[in-house]
Amino acid sequence: MRPIPRQTHPPHRLLAALLTALASLAVLLSVTAPAHADTTICEQYGATTIQNRYVVQNNRWGTSATQCISANDSGFRITQADGSVPTNGAPKSYPSLFNGCHYTRCSPGTSLPARIDTVSAAPSSISYGYIGNAVYNASYDIWLDPTPRTDGVNQTEIMIWFNRVGPIQPIGSQVGTASVGGRTWEVWSGSNGGNDVLSFVAPSAISSWSFDVMDFVDQAVARGLARSDWYLTSVQAGFEPWQGGAGLAVNSFSSTVSTGGTPGGPADPAACTVAYTADVWTGGFTTNVTVGNNGTAAVDDWQLEFTQPSGQRITSAWNATVTPDSGAVTARPLAHTRRIAAGGSQSFGFQGTYTGAFAEPAGFTLNGTACAVA
Repeated sequence: MRPIPRQTHPPHRLLAALLTALASLAVLLSVTAPAHADTTICEQYGATTIQNRYVVQNNRWGTSATQCISANDSGFRITQADGSVPTNGAPKSYPSLFNGCHYTRCSPGTSLPARIDTVSAAPSSISYGYIGNAVYNASYDIWLDPTPRTDGVNQTEIMIWFNRVGPIQPIGSQVGTASVGGRTWEVWSGSNGGNDVLSFVAPSAISSWSFDVMDFVDQAVARGLARSDWYLTSVQAGFEPWQGGAGLAVNSFSSTVSTGGTPGGPADPAACTVAYTADVWTGGFTTNVTVGNNGTAAVDDWQLEFTQPSGQRITSAWNATVTPDSGAVTARPLAHTRRIAAGGSQSFGFQGTYTGAFAEPAGFTLNGTACAVA
């Protein structure tokens, strides 16, 4: 009996067959293997975390109509926003993401709550995606409380309106304008019955911005709506829709809070140096003042005293309060500039007007100690 000969394939055909099989397997895997999917949230108070740093929340509290958001690695998008509420009342929701603690939920690894006078900086950035066929604001919220609260309602809410579309306005009434973070804002103040609200409204839409949260916290402290021994509890960014809202997006968000200051009273006076730089034009000027601490101990709650030359009047200041507006004046720090580290410095500035010839102050004293002029 003759053995049946085994069929054989030339080596190049075996290789070709193997490559074809691998290609088919790759196609199959590309179809069936799940990609990293966005997280859809439709529950009223449903939430998830992104970047293991921030909480994204649906936060639908003013309506029973369906609202859904889709959270991704950098932010979120509103995918469904049914129903509407009257524009002369509260919005229907605040879909948002946050760093800190909000209604018993805290973001992973957060340094909040943090006492305001220990925060050296709180840099943040935000990028929004807007639509036109809805009534809403793009709102950045900062929450402050006398205690390190991790649940419930805080005492003061700071709102930054990056954009508003439709016939809506902040709580309370407009109390003026202010320059904060190098931008001009409408300032509104009032109460919603549960907490004080201080709102800064952009005159025109801002799509993205990087800034220091403490610039706005300092405004609340200066206006008597918070104190430097209160706590920053959360930093949030999102939207308040009244009508519609599908398509609105937070494209990206970042929030960092740096602490390290030590609460306490003023330190002993230290040796100091002051650099005073003025930019002068006809009838007006701006100055930058840098106060250097040459001592071996930090100086807290510093006071820099100097005399404005005759004919000069201060009209605005930043990173410090400077009072009165002429004559013998005193510069006092804001919450985030209150400490001058040993060997370090703090800077502030102001703008003013003058008549006659412009001149610089003759001398400066820091907490009663005369400073060298650089």
